[in-house]
Amino acid sequence: MAVRILIVEDDSHLVESLTFVLEREGFEVRAAIDGEAAMRHLRFDPPDTMILDVMLPLLNGFEVLKFVKSDPVLKSIPVIVLTAKGQAHDRQMAETIGVEAFMTKPFSNRDIVDAVRHLTARA
Repeated sequence: MAVRILIVEDDSHLVESLTFVLEREGFEVRAAIDGEAAMRHLRFDPPDTMILDVMLPLLNGFEVLKFVKSDPVLKSIPVIVLTAKGQAHDRQMAETIGVEAFMTKPFSNRDIVDAVRHLTARA
């Protein structure tokens, strides 16, 4: 069975690019374009790993991350936070909440694939 990845990102071009790259590597990919859609996926079809943007409509990435890391059923899902805001404050907040990886945009396809592989191997 393929490892299931949930991409939570409001940039449709980035979702398309990440989906192509990850599916080519053998992952099963789903996407949510805002924080509320992410919450629905998490409640009804939790992924094996999540790639989460910080700046999202409706609920931001930190709110989604707090939900995941405070839920006994979901807290073991590895999360990679992606952000265009690579500020130390954002990284610190994500790490305090419990994120497993933090990447700033732009990033290389190889870096994201390597991070997903590393986190899914640990899970």
